[in-house]
Amino acid sequence: MRRLHNFQLSPFCRKVRLVLGEKKLGFESIAERPWEPRADLLPLDPSGQLPVLVEDNGFAVSDSQAIVEYLEEVHPDPALLPKRPAERAEVRRLAAWFDRFFFAEVSSVVVREKLLKRYRQGGGSPEPNAQALRASLEALRGHLDFVTKLAEQRDFLAGPMSLADFTAAAHLSCIDYFGDVPWDDYPRAREWYARLKSRPCFRPLLADHLPGFAPALEYANLDF
Repeated sequence: MRRLHNFQLSPFCRKVRLVLGEKKLGFESIAERPWEPRADLLPLDPSGQLPVLVEDNGFAVSDSQAIVEYLEEVHPDPALLPKRPAERAEVRRLAAWFDRFFFAEVSSVVVREKLLKRYRQGGGSPEPNAQALRASLEALRGHLDFVTKLAEQRDFLAGPMSLADFTAAAHLSCIDYFGDVPWDDYPRAREWYARLKSRPCFRPLLADHLPGFAPALEYANLDF
C-alpha cells in the first residue's frame, strides 16, 4: 500500500490527505514529527519537508502540489483540475495563493505559536507570541473576505470543485482546529467550508486529535 509521511496539523499534508480521500485511494499514514526530523526521510526528500508520498513500487514524490497533480494525472477520476487551460490556470493560481500567502501570514504562524513552539528545543520561549497571533488572525479576515468574494461568484472557489478548494480548506482546517476562524462574520465562506467539511474525505481530518491539544468544540461539528 502507498504510504504518506505526514504531520496531522500541516496544511500541506492535509491537502494531500483530502485529495487521496476524495479519489478513494487507500494509504498508510506514517506520522512524522517535524520538530524531530528523521534522517531516513532524506533519501525520499532531500529537503526533509513533509508530506512525502511513497507508492507501492517505491516511487517517492514530495511537495504537496507536485503530489496532488501527480495523483490527478495517474488517477483522473474524479477530476479535480478542469479541462480548459484557462480554468486550470485559475485553480493553480488559487492553490498557490493559499500555499504561499495564507500559509505565510496565517496558518504557519498559528500552528507554530500554538503548537510547534512547545515541542521545539532551543533558547526561545515556548509561550505563544501574542502580537504575532493577533497579526495572523487579522490577516485571516482579509483572506476570508477573499473567499467570500469567490464564493459569491462561483459554486466553489474556481468554479467546479477542484484542487483550489481542497488547498484552501486544508489551510483553514488547521486554524479551525484551534477554534480561531470567525465563521459567524463570514456566512458565505462558512457555507462553502461546510460543503467541503461534510464530504467523506474530510472525516479523517475531523477525527484528528493531537495529544495534549484537543480540538475546539465545534471543529468536528458539521452543523457548526
